[in-house]
Amino acid sequence: MRKPLLLIAFAGTVFNCMAQQNIKYRNTIAVNPGDSKELIVEKAAHVIPTARQLSALKNEFIAFIHFGPNTFTRMEWGNGKEDPKVFDLKELHTDQWCKAMKAAGMKMVILTVKHHDGFVLWQSRYTKHGIMSTGFQNGRGDILKELSASCKKYGLKLGIYLSPADLYQIENADGLYGNLSTYTKRTIPREVPGRPFANKTKFEFLVDDYNEYFLNQLFELLTEYGPIHEVWFDGAHPKRKGGQKYNYKAWKKLIHTLAPEAVIFGREDIRWCGNESGSTRTSEWNVIPYRENPDTTDHFPDMYAEDMGSRDRLYDAKFLHYQQAETNTSIREGWFYRDDTTQKVRSTDDVFDIYERSVGGNSTFLLNIPPNREGKFSPEDVRVLNEVGKRIGETYNNNLFENSSAPEQALDNDLNTFVLLDGKDREITITTPSPVTLNRLLIQESVHTHSERVEKHAVDAWINNRWKEIASATNIGYKRILRFPEVTASKFRLRIEAGRLTPSIATIGAYYYKTRPPQLQVFRTGDGKVTIRPLQADFNWKPHQENLAENLYKSINIYYTADGSKPTADSKKYSGPFELSKGEVKAVAVINNEHGSVTSETLGIAKGDWRIIETDSESGEHKAGMAIDENKQTWWQSEASGSNHYIAVDLGKAYHLNAFAYTPQKQNDRGMMARGTIEVSTDGKNWKNAGDFEFGNLINDPTTRKYFFNSPAPARYVRITGTESAGSDNTLAIGELDFYEE
Repeated sequence: MRKPLLLIAFAGTVFNCMAQQNIKYRNTIAVNPGDSKELIVEKAAHVIPTARQLSALKNEFIAFIHFGPNTFTRMEWGNGKEDPKVFDLKELHTDQWCKAMKAAGMKMVILTVKHHDGFVLWQSRYTKHGIMSTGFQNGRGDILKELSASCKKYGLKLGIYLSPADLYQIENADGLYGNLSTYTKRTIPREVPGRPFANKTKFEFLVDDYNEYFLNQLFELLTEYGPIHEVWFDGAHPKRKGGQKYNYKAWKKLIHTLAPEAVIFGREDIRWCGNESGSTRTSEWNVIPYRENPDTTDHFPDMYAEDMGSRDRLYDAKFLHYQQAETNTSIREGWFYRDDTTQKVRSTDDVFDIYERSVGGNSTFLLNIPPNREGKFSPEDVRVLNEVGKRIGETYNNNLFENSSAPEQALDNDLNTFVLLDGKDREITITTPSPVTLNRLLIQESVHTHSERVEKHAVDAWINNRWKEIASATNIGYKRILRFPEVTASKFRLRIEAGRLTPSIATIGAYYYKTRPPQLQVFRTGDGKVTIRPLQADFNWKPHQENLAENLYKSINIYYTADGSKPTADSKKYSGPFELSKGEVKAVAVINNEHGSVTSETLGIAKGDWRIIETDSESGEHKAGMAIDENKQTWWQSEASGSNHYIAVDLGKAYHLNAFAYTPQKQNDRGMMARGTIEVSTDGKNWKNAGDFEFGNLINDPTTRKYFFNSPAPARYVRITGTESAGSDNTLAIGELDFYEE
């Protein structure tokens, strides 16, 4: 039986906890000279999102699509000089895009209708640098039109990315960007013979040539492709010209008039999270301080600070403003598609982890999926999207607090009803009909009626007849997902330990994430100790540095053997790095009696006493010692030359070697050692050939390769010489060398 609570307010009700100040709920509130710290905090507690912002927050998980000439040139940024015909698209499958995005649980897609190169993906009246000048559908194709139709079919909202930067308009002799034209009163849209607009709205703005061009294109985009829910303005500028200024006030008026539901990214509505890797802040406040009025300023700098909205930050504000963050990153290395062989794709674990940290951390998750040159999402991208959507559904579609005893307004999954927590004991207790096992807790404040007020909170479970804290965090805001090891209980408690005025809790939900026993990796660190951990995705494009093992595998047990036998739950339990000079380590992850696959790794000789004694050269940051530093993410690279490249190592003492392993560097295809020789010596002076080796398919499959000697060779010193590199490169690169004893 859910218990009612008297202190309840509903959407539309103005509830002033500090009526004597008569502070109204607003999107932006000025801080006046002489305001006390207490008053500033009170004002912050009255800053709320607009209806547009709230709708955008509810989208939670959305898609980005980067598509254009860069897809075909394999460049991240074009230069504006590309012949439009390089966009050699033969077919387009926007239904496939939308089906995959819908399966992932996404609610909106933003298409880069014009990137920095100035190439447009729709049939614009105002330029020929775009899809109309390609062979796609005989120049009559329209990517945005087809995507809009697919979005309607699959129930997705649509947004547009229109780059203010425009290299074509800079580089073209008749380009408009920075052409020093006079600002005059101009009518938007400019009429084009034979291409009338169905929408008869007219604007008059005092603008120059480029701003007129930009406004004309915005008019097309916002009136001819259905409702637009987000307009994305990138702040990046590869090049500028002529002191070009943007008339953002005109842009803003046009957008708000023609697309009243659209939020504007990069301006007052939505801000960049500060990185492109999927990194998230521990406390992501959306009520943040401004030095200028965000409702009237043209200046919106990127914000990188770790602390965006704590009390200490608020005290220096001249304005307090609600501006939510978007956490944007790409499913692939880079924003545009390059290939399906060397361009790595994020794992399901990685994307799901970013989802929980971003959506569950008071921000929106914007994930880029770049179509390939066949106009499709590649199979691996689709697989990950499907798996992520399945995990989200399996985890968050089953609220374990259904039919529990608690204030009804906290359990009805309705942001318009909420529990006001005032007084000394600011807590909510939930009692379930029978014990439940959970490892996720989802909490939401009613931010659109009472702002974000919780500054610190904790959750307890009633275990062994006493309360035990199972999770804690700082702010909540629109949504907070707490992740913790599995707990089984029938009574739980949310405690607000610090807050601004009277916090309003709109939603509390309990969930269970079925942790899969992960594939493990076994490796030795530079200090010679063996580490076993869940396999980390080999994705090195702007890494977010989050620990997936810590985030997703909180209930994992790892068992291992060091004698080559099969590990079971009766084997030695892994508790931390351990010493092992050499041997075969086998390990298995176990979660709730479910065993994962067994990982096996034969470890070479420990490298504690190794040193480089000679090499032909080394380049830049890639020093010779990186070939033996037990870190496969670093590598030695020689200087380019027409001679064979080599490296010699002192193993510290004599061994009887029977094999060596070569791990190539994986950042690019330079210096891949396709052929070579290995020589051994006991004194460092007299060398003996121990074998000639050949490694194939390194560029497409840059994994560790092992070469076995015909017979064991006594050696303290080893020299590796590369005699041929894959491709046409004339350097040698080694990510890691390992040697094995009989």
